[in-house]
Amino acid sequence: MLSLKKLAVSSFNENLAYIHKDCVAYKVDDLKSLTKVEIHGGVKPVYAFLQVVEDSRLVKPDELALNSEAFKQINLPEGANISLTLSPQPPSMNSIRRKIAGNILSSGEYSAIVNDILSRRYSNMDIASFLVASGSFMTASEVLSLTEALIGDKVLHWDKENIVVDHHCLGGIPGNKTDIIITAIVAAYGLPMPKTASRSVTSCAGVADTFAVLANVDLDEKQLRKVVMENRGAIVSHNYLELAEANRLISAVERQIGITQQQHITSSVLAIKLAAGVTHLVIDIPVGPNSRIKSTNEAMRLRKLIEYVGDMLSIEIDAVITDGSEPIGNGVGAVLEARDIMKILRNKEDAPQDLREKSLFLAGRILEFDPKLRGGQGYHVAKEILTSGRALEAMNKIIYAQGKAPQPQLGSLTRDIVSNVSGVVESIDNARINKIGILAGAAQYPGAGIDLFKKVGDTVEQGEALYRIHAVNSTDFAFANSVVEGYSGYEISKRGEI
Repeated sequence: MLSLKKLAVSSFNENLAYIHKDCVAYKVDDLKSLTKVEIHGGVKPVYAFLQVVEDSRLVKPDELALNSEAFKQINLPEGANISLTLSPQPPSMNSIRRKIAGNILSSGEYSAIVNDILSRRYSNMDIASFLVASGSFMTASEVLSLTEALIGDKVLHWDKENIVVDHHCLGGIPGNKTDIIITAIVAAYGLPMPKTASRSVTSCAGVADTFAVLANVDLDEKQLRKVVMENRGAIVSHNYLELAEANRLISAVERQIGITQQQHITSSVLAIKLAAGVTHLVIDIPVGPNSRIKSTNEAMRLRKLIEYVGDMLSIEIDAVITDGSEPIGNGVGAVLEARDIMKILRNKEDAPQDLREKSLFLAGRILEFDPKLRGGQGYHVAKEILTSGRALEAMNKIIYAQGKAPQPQLGSLTRDIVSNVSGVVESIDNARINKIGILAGAAQYPGAGIDLFKKVGDTVEQGEALYRIHAVNSTDFAFANSVVEGYSGYEISKRGEI
């Protein structure tokens, strides 16, 4: 037996166990590679990867230390007696080998894979192998099977509500935070909208990051239910909710390896929404040369896949293909995006009209889930709710109910990126703008990002500012400046060119 110890180390969802090289209960000399073990002593065994420590100040020969994630799972106090044994490879790994060989997996196989991931029997490397194996191809039935498995056993129920709505954008467009404006409009109308949102994944700021500038987004299921039932809307981070937990583990590895396969995205989005009890969902599919979905044909295939899975799982879906050729709104980064959102809700004259119009269009589609509205009426109802101030009132109620956040400051390190020529803005590279914003620190600091002064079709004079970079620390500022020197992300036709 060994004595349990907590080692205050976070390893991004990886369970790690540490023993001394002279461990009294385990022969370390025979270890030739990374070893998976089972730790016994709690209610359930905890699976972890074994690490050998040479410094007895960290772990003594009669101790076994667990990192923060594993220690939380074993749910025992320090000093408790525990033991460890080698853990065999989970049987579901055979299914991953079958997928690598080009086979179609069954619903049971996907369920077994997800259950093993949820029980932490997979390392991050194992999860990556699953993502790579299924990244080459997945049939529609496999996407359905993966979605069902990811939903899990915990699903929110909304009592007698027949319609529970949400909106999700498949991303890739800087500044495109329509979700927050939509939530305010829909809540003011009266449809319940438990908006589950992500933190930054591959962008400068996720919806949860942006709304965190205004309010607390870390609510649990009970708090979410209370806010929605009292205010008809809420915007919370789904990472804080104990819903579709396996999806959170898989998504974390996706971010690390940079794989964003469309079938995985479909399963992930629908699993989260179904677990949150959503019955009616609008999905925005932006299309553009520098967005996640490059062509209309690709978007049509994705829409059919989403609609198929939605039909099979009894969630009504309106998948809308939109223009994703340039950033939406003026701000890229949490503070700047929150500024744009509040300008729109307050009906300010300098509010970005592209973000306003897209939000109204999508909100209208959601409102038309209500059978009392005829097709086409949704936009006009949404516009009346916004211009009358009812959307702002609904948003203020949501912010107050969730807890107003302390206001972060906009980054004070700034640089204006100017045009080298006079002409017209022909295009803006979404991926480039996103990269510059991330390097400026937007994914870490809410006050970092990019303030866009020019959009496609605008005229620009030589030396006039196209956008302003904001950074919080000097290192990020230097990185962003070094990258922007090569290419600003703007294509400008010189005046007089045809």
